[in-house]
This record gives sequence, structure tokens and C-alpha cells, in this order.
Amino acid sequence: MKLYDSVELAARNLRESLLRNSLTTLGISVGVASLVAMLSLGIGLQRLFSRKLQRSLFDTVVVSSRRDLRSFTREQDTEGPAAAESPDLDENARAKIAAVPGVLEAYPDLRFIAELRFEDKPHLTMIAGLPLLDKNSDAFQGMQGTFFSTENAHEVILQKMFAAELLGKHVRNPDEIKVAEVAQPLLSKQMVLRYAEREAGGAAADSASYSVISRELILTIVGVTDLDPDSTRGNFRARLFIPQKLMEGMHAMQAYETPDSTHATSKEAIYSFVVARVNGAGKVESVEQAIKKLGFNTFSILDASHSLQRAFRIVDIFLGIFGSLALTVASIGIINTLVMAILERRREIGIMKAVGASDADVRGLFFAEAGAMGVLGGVLGVIIGWLIGRAINFGTNIYLVRQGFSREDIWAVPFWLIAAALAFSFIVSLISGLYPASRAAKLDPVQALRYE
Repeated sequence: MKLYDSVELAARNLRESLLRNSLTTLGISVGVASLVAMLSLGIGLQRLFSRKLQRSLFDTVVVSSRRDLRSFTREQDTEGPAAAESPDLDENARAKIAAVPGVLEAYPDLRFIAELRFEDKPHLTMIAGLPLLDKNSDAFQGMQGTFFSTENAHEVILQKMFAAELLGKHVRNPDEIKVAEVAQPLLSKQMVLRYAEREAGGAAADSASYSVISRELILTIVGVTDLDPDSTRGNFRARLFIPQKLMEGMHAMQAYETPDSTHATSKEAIYSFVVARVNGAGKVESVEQAIKKLGFNTFSILDASHSLQRAFRIVDIFLGIFGSLALTVASIGIINTLVMAILERRREIGIMKAVGASDADVRGLFFAEAGAMGVLGGVLGVIIGWLIGRAINFGTNIYLVRQGFSREDIWAVPFWLIAAALAFSFIVSLISGLYPASRAAKLDPVQALRYE
């Protein structure tokens, strides 16, 4: 029997029992839809987090000293010198890190606690320095106002919780604060920063000593941001940000600084973290390896993305398994439909064999019917799964907008997922048709013709 004849005969048989075959096909489509919807949600979330990571400091390597036990890990200790032999993370180390091929700049992660006076009221908070390159960070996309005009400008950017505190609003839930509402009355206003400047001692006998001098600095509020743009660095979350160069020139006592945290000969402060900006995300791994050989520990968003991808692969496997369960149940419906068709068409099968049809022809006919239901169910299932994903994405964005967040795409159906779903549906249908096709092919034509 020719392939065209088998397909035409299979299509006619499917049309004869339209309701039963339609319900079986619908069961297949529901299974494929659940598979597509679950996997598309997992893929969409993975792409969302990947976009967030790439936009936020994906080209940044955070360097810490191995002498700091907070940054100690067994994996990093296997590369470079041991912790006891590792150098201090001082200005000399910063210069070496900046000289590593691929590093655009290296700057210390400076932050300190200081008192600010706004409208004659004191406020105590953590202050951090930001380089001008952070202007393109994802953290500032929803910022009200502007970024720093120059690298030494006496300007300040506020985190929205601290901005609300300046206005006398004491709210525990950050989601209740809208950036635009707290920014409007604060932009262009000035505040006084009071801090402790660290000044090195001049006596030769006491070369490692320093004195503390109280200083004041007038700052202009130029922006209010929703997020802490560098909350991944260290254990101190800042709520107020000034230009990095201005911060370095202030020589302020750092949040992590102690009387012993100076180099004995150079009188330089020892940094808790140094941030290295890399010329492209593709060079992050090589830069990390080079810095580790200098005796320091490193962390980058690339490390986090590897762990994230591994976690999402595990999630995708479980989503695929649960989505496939519905398709497995639908395959039972295919077996039931085709077995019933054998019982109803025994005489027809007997006539086919009597006029010369082989066992392979009969088997191919039932495979064609199973495959047709699988393809139709797969196409319909992909469409239903696509609609489900669109509905979830639409509903989620409505909720995000009402909560004051920006729209996000949490759902994605790549071409390979559509092709895989159709192929999986077709293969499962063919496997389901193995038993009915084999049973139909083994029918004795004499007994089949006598069947009423």
C-alpha cells in the first residue's frame, strides 16, 4: 500500500468516529499545552533573571582579601597563595588589580556612617561612593532626577527609604513608597554631611598613627533611586551615594576601618573590597583567574549566573516531567481509541488482508491514525500553551503595574520548544499506537471476515 493511500484511508477512518477521535486529540492537546506552558514559564523567568544580571554589573568583579575570613571559601583557597601568605588589599594591591589585562578601572568600595542635617534635623545613615560608569546600571533605570554631573561634584543620590525618612515618612514596607512622590520635594535641595576625616600622623617614630578630624560638606540632592545599586558588595547597605572620586578625596573613616587597619609602612588604609570593571563580560572569567593568582578572592555576577543556570535547568527538568504526565495520560486515550477501532473494524481489516494487504500495511494504517492524532493534538496544544503563557504574562504585568513596578516578560516560547513539543507529541502517539497496530496486524483474515 502506498503512503498516500494509507494517509487518505487513515483520515477517512478518523472522520468516521469524529467525536471519539476529537476527544482523544483534545486530550493530547491538553498534555502538550501543559508541557509548553510550564517550560515557557521556566524559560521566560530564566531569561528575565539573565537580562537583569547582564544589565546590572555583569562586567564587574568584586575583590576581597583572603585575610578577611568573611570572604574565605575552600574553592578559592586552592588557587594562589594561602590566606596567611596573601597580601593586604591596599592601594598597592589596587594598582596591581587595575594593571590586570582586561580591567578598565579598579576602585575601592568606600562607605562610612555619617550624620546628615536636612532642614536642621539630624539623620544617621550609611554613605557609599559610586563611579560615573554606574550611570548605565539597571538600578538607575527608574531613578527620578539625574546622575552625578562630574566625578567630583558635590551631589548626592538618595535611596527611596532614606528619602522618605528625610520627609518624615516612617514606612516599613518599601513597596508602599513611590519614588516620584518622595523625589519631587527633595530634588535640588541641599543637605550638610558631617563626617570624620582620617589624617595620617607626621612623626617618624609614629609613622602608622593617624588623627581624626571632623569635617562638613554641603551636598545637593540630584536623584532618588528605588534600589540599592551595590547591595551585593559587603555587609553594609548604603542609603546615600556620592561620586567615587569625591569619596576618595574625603579620606573618611570607613565603616569597616579599625585603628589597626593601616599598612605599617605606607600608612595606607586597607580596603575591605575593591571593585574591578572589566572590558566586556567575556573577559570576566580570565580577569578573575588573574586576580586570584595575585592572592585575592573574587566574586562576579558571572559566578552567580552559572549557579542560576544550573538551578533553572533542574527546575526545567521538573517542569517538563510534570507537564509530560498529562501527555502520558493522553497516550492511554490513544491506545483505548485505536483498540476500540480494531473491534469495530475487524471485518474491514479482514477484507483488506483478503485482497492482498500485508501485516505491515495494516500496521502502517494504525500508525498513521495515531500519528495524525498526535500531530493535530500537538499543534492545538502549542496554540493553547501559547495562549496560557500570554494570559499569565498579561495578568502578571497588570499586577506589577498596580504595585508600581515596570512591566516584565516572564514567559517565552522559543522555536526549539515548539519543535520539541510537536516531535514529542508525535513520538508519544506512535509509541501509543504500537500495541493496537500490532494487534490489528495479527488478526486472522478468516476469523475477521466471520466477525459480526
